[in-house]
Formats: sequence, structure tokens, C-alpha cells
Amino acid sequence: MAKNDNGNIQSGDLNEALALLTRLPVASDGARGIRTAWAWPLAGAVVALLAAAIAKLALMFGLPFGAAAGLALTAQIMLTGALHEDGLADCADGFWGGSTKERRLEIMKDSAIGTYGTLALVLSLLLRWSLLTTLFASGSVFGPLVAIAALSRVPMIGLMYDMDSAREGGLSADVGRPSLDTLILAAATGLLAAFLFAGFAAIPATIVIAGFGFAVRQIAIAKIGGQTGDVLGASQQIAEIGGLLVLVSVFG
Repeated sequence: MAKNDNGNIQSGDLNEALALLTRLPVASDGARGIRTAWAWPLAGAVVALLAAAIAKLALMFGLPFGAAAGLALTAQIMLTGALHEDGLADCADGFWGGSTKERRLEIMKDSAIGTYGTLALVLSLLLRWSLLTTLFASGSVFGPLVAIAALSRVPMIGLMYDMDSAREGGLSADVGRPSLDTLILAAATGLLAAFLFAGFAAIPATIVIAGFGFAVRQIAIAKIGGQTGDVLGASQQIAEIGGLLVLVSVFG
């Protein structure tokens, strides 16, 4: 059953966000549910800080920029358990592999990956790797990773607030629907983190990420009539690519 959301901030919210969105061994009972969604951008920032530290260490040991970018991506995938990548692949398979809402949702629930999902993952990884390589070569490591990791988690909360669940059960339906206060706080948290790590480049990055999030919303409504956990994961991946594109145009 979805938990009520009163929008309060409590100590331990970051732990609950990390427990939900990562594989980090943190203590959490999940009691506050969707009320911890304001901390999802912070959970993304934690993952990015760890990934950036690995990339920076690789560069200090003389590895090429492309190798450092690959290690950063590997670290992010391992730390999150490929949660968001899995959503992107499932959406690609379901949205374009089924002809009805019911069939699309059935495909998305299947653990097997098809042609569309494989292509989506390959293109996503290639784009992110290429963009991170360019940013690392320009001397930017921690800033882009942390700023975009924080911002790219915000669309997930926005979609949960704005859209009905497309299916009964599932992670998204079980977690519940955030309040407007939680959404605003999450957006402010993500934007503040982006400003701290990327400066005023956070403004165009936020605009692009919002636009990409809206595009995901429209496609999801057209294909399955709402959102699922897979849609949320896909929105994070697409938002990350959009944000990195902006930062490359600024810093690259």
C-alpha cells in the first residue's frame, strides 16, 4: 500500500533514498516511503562522488580520459545495480515492441532484453562515455558527474507526482505518490547541488533536463497511459544524457 506523504524532512531520509536507489549497504526500514524522495538527488550525488573519485584516481595514475570515463560509468552502474539502465532497456523494448498497452506492459515486466532494449543501452552508454571523456579532457571530473547525477533524479519525482501509475503493483505504485512539497524540495535540492558543482551551467542543464523529462512523460502517456518504475529509470538516463550534453557545450 502506498504510504502517505507529509513532506517533512527527517534525519535518515538520505539513508532511505540510498537504500532504494543504490546497492550501498545502508541501514533503512523504508518506513517513510515516498517522503524521502526529496533526498533522491542527494543519493545520486553520493553515487557520482564515488564514481568521480575513481575516475580522478585513474587519471592520476596516467590512464587515458576514455578509460577514466569508462571506469566512472562502471562504478555508477555497480553502485546503482543498473537500476536506471534496466528501466531504459525495458521501456525501449515495451514501448516499441508491443502494439497495445497491455502487451507493452507485459514486455516491460519480462526480464529478458530484446533488440530495442539492447540498442537503447548501447546508445546510452556510448553517448555518456563520449560526453564524460570530453568533459574529463577539459579538466572537469567531479563537477559534471555530481551536478548531473543530482539533477537527473528530479524528473523521476516529477513524473510520479504528475502521472498515474500505469499498472497495479510494481515499485512505483508501491512507493506511492509524492506531494507537491516533496517535489519542490527535491527540485531545489537538485538545483542547489548542480549550482555548487557546475555553477551557472546548472540553469541551461535544468531547462534541458526538464524538457527531456516532459518528452518522456508524453511518450509514456501515449504508449502505456502512465508511469512505472521502468519509466522513471528511463527518465533518469535520458535526463543524464541531456544534462551532460549541455555541460559539454559549456565546458568541453
